[in-house]
Amino acid sequence: MNKSETYQYLTEHSIPYEITEHKAVYNMEELDSIDLPYPEYDAKNLFIRDDKKRNYYLITVKGDKRVDLKEFRKANGLKALSFASADDLAAILKLAPGSVTPLGILNDVDRRVHFFIDAEFVEHIIGVHPNDNTATVWMQATELVRLVRDHGNSVDIVEI
Repeated sequence: MNKSETYQYLTEHSIPYEITEHKAVYNMEELDSIDLPYPEYDAKNLFIRDDKKRNYYLITVKGDKRVDLKEFRKANGLKALSFASADDLAAILKLAPGSVTPLGILNDVDRRVHFFIDAEFVEHIIGVHPNDNTATVWMQATELVRLVRDHGNSVDIVEI
């Protein structure tokens, strides 16, 4: 799904959303230079894999948080973790580096990616890329969780 197809998908699934168009951003530092309407709810997304490349995870946290992968692994009973490659990102989520987003999970045809979302988003909005790093889509985090679960991927809401 590209950006316009993502918007269409959200509309077809009756998900209320708001769009902020902006220049392409590739990391959280670049996003800081953008005037966002809800900067406290922008998301940072980490596409991670286990040491055997058998299991893939998307970890979504508030933009100002740091994720200690060793602690995350221990807290969630996972094997050793490292960042997935750009090739894995393209093959599984059909995304390019800098565009990682939970909405990319809708491109995961084999339902391989387990989604972990920071509990701090629950009951709030979340800002994520629409499979393209030139915009941020704002929606209720509970709606995002529902979309991913309805797609067939596993979701855990966790304290990070």
